[in-house]
Amino acid sequence: MASLFRLPFLLILFVALSGSIPYPASARADTGEVQTVWRLLDYVAVDYAGAVSNGRVTSAAEYAEMTEFSATVQSSIAALPAKPERARLVAEAKELQAAIASKAAPEAVAQKARGLAGDLLAAYPVPLAPAKAPDPVRGAALYAENCASCHGMKGDGHGPQATRLNPPPIAFTDVERARKRSLFALYQVIGQGLDGTAMQSFAQLPSDDRWALAAHVGGFAFKDVSAGEWIWKDDPALRQRVPDLQAFTSMTPETLGRAIGQDKADAVFAYLRANPQALGAPRPASLSVAREKLVQSLAAYRAGDQRNAERLALSAYLDGFEPLEPILTARDATLMARIEGAMGEFRTAIGRGVSVEALAQKAAVLESLFSDAETALSPDAASDASTFIGALTILLREGLEALLIVVAMIAFLRKADRPEVLPYVHGGWIAALIAGGATWAVATYAISISGASRELTEGFGSLFAAVVLVSVGIWMHGKSHAESWQRYIREALGKALSRRSAWFLFGLAFLVVYREAFETILFFAALAAQGSGSIIAAGAGTAVVLLGVIAWTMLRYSRSLPIGKFFAYSSVLIAVLAVVLAGKGTAALQEAGLIDITPVAHIPRLSMLGIFPSLQPLLLQILALAVLWIGFRYNDRKHASNTAAAE
Repeated sequence: MASLFRLPFLLILFVALSGSIPYPASARADTGEVQTVWRLLDYVAVDYAGAVSNGRVTSAAEYAEMTEFSATVQSSIAALPAKPERARLVAEAKELQAAIASKAAPEAVAQKARGLAGDLLAAYPVPLAPAKAPDPVRGAALYAENCASCHGMKGDGHGPQATRLNPPPIAFTDVERARKRSLFALYQVIGQGLDGTAMQSFAQLPSDDRWALAAHVGGFAFKDVSAGEWIWKDDPALRQRVPDLQAFTSMTPETLGRAIGQDKADAVFAYLRANPQALGAPRPASLSVAREKLVQSLAAYRAGDQRNAERLALSAYLDGFEPLEPILTARDATLMARIEGAMGEFRTAIGRGVSVEALAQKAAVLESLFSDAETALSPDAASDASTFIGALTILLREGLEALLIVVAMIAFLRKADRPEVLPYVHGGWIAALIAGGATWAVATYAISISGASRELTEGFGSLFAAVVLVSVGIWMHGKSHAESWQRYIREALGKALSRRSAWFLFGLAFLVVYREAFETILFFAALAAQGSGSIIAAGAGTAVVLLGVIAWTMLRYSRSLPIGKFFAYSSVLIAVLAVVLAGKGTAALQEAGLIDITPVAHIPRLSMLGIFPSLQPLLLQILALAVLWIGFRYNDRKHASNTAAAE
């Protein structure tokens, strides 16, 4: 055991804190740069029709502006941070430039501009919606204070200062123009101003105020609020089409009009822009990112870009599904496991070079599973009972592994009559809980913990703990014979444990508890976003009581066990936990994309036992079992040899 105590404590700290090391991520563009390009594309899509008609320039000034804007779009996209999608975006921007240069039809240019704008946001995501519904009263007050002097109180462009301006202010009552404008586009113009006009930037206004102003301005062209309210409340399919603020603020009336008829769309926009609270806040998370990344992955695979397809498939899991995994586990653990396994199979299929049709079939299976997951994740699926059970089982499951190891350490020190070292073990698990609280605070108020960082923390932490526990299990098994224990008492415990040994126990207690605390924090954060705080507290409190009873029972029972049986039982327990952690750690690194996935048929997925239907975790578990078996056999033979020599 003394040799085990010499393992470097710094390695423990490195593994335990690996969640704070940023995972290599795609380059991120400055939000302002992307929004500026998006605004220019939106402006081209709307205003090009005023510059060209029937292949002829109808306004030289407008056409020059369109030419300038399209060139700026192309150069700005080329200057964005490197990403695999950037080359395609530059090519689309050049096509847009060529269409404008050839005086293409307004419909064709608008289609190219909006298509490029959508692809831009897919590659370089930026916020498209406010955090809460805009305040109509606040919007009206801001308009009267900042905008009415130019645009007029009625939004018709005839304010007191309008005659002094060239070009004149836009008339927000122009229905044809308003149908092409989303609230996001209006929000962008309010924040950044409009070059070449008297429209100044109002970036000094808080974001919520700019959204309120955009909603008020966007309502001038649409007046039939009462008809819109009746249509909105009477049509469930329409509410599915516009499910939240994010969908609404990025949608134009023209787009909705193509789906339900323009008159109905105008009325719905009149109602929703005057009453945005009817939509509520955007959903905190959805499977849209996972779906989008899978579609992009399949498209890349079709184009022969296997490397990009693999990257996008991994992003679909880490960025699209993994953040929802905790709450889905609490709601439907079986469904969560099926999706996790199916996404792993999708990535494996890409690596194996399967046919496009076979990969498309796997994508279709995932789409069906995603639909089931959305049903399980919907607010209607939540109940006090499911929230209580989720909180109870999460804490009980995550806490049990750490508890068993820490209790075994405490029981060992008591059996060895080394109470002076107990403070190090208690200090380790208490420090881990404090570090877990700090992790929660940082993740909540400072940064978001990425899916990759979470999987890396779990993976490396589990594997390191497994290595330590394998050696501890073999050591304990070797002391399960009475004469071996007595020899150890004479040779080792007659001397005080070194400071390094005590700090090793501190580090091991910290590592195993922090690993479980880290995961528990993420699960509870997901529960808190959708459940009642009092119910969650009740479930967690019940789990704490149960864990306390288990700890008390183990410590009490271990005192009455003969020393040989104590070490025999403890060695088996430690060995089982080592094998479980070996499987869990390997699976976590697979989910982070560091280890390939080789599916194995007819192997059940039992995550509680670290068993996964994949070759790599099984091989590492077999290796751990082999090392333990060899160690146990060596101990038995050594004991037999010593017994024979004594006789």
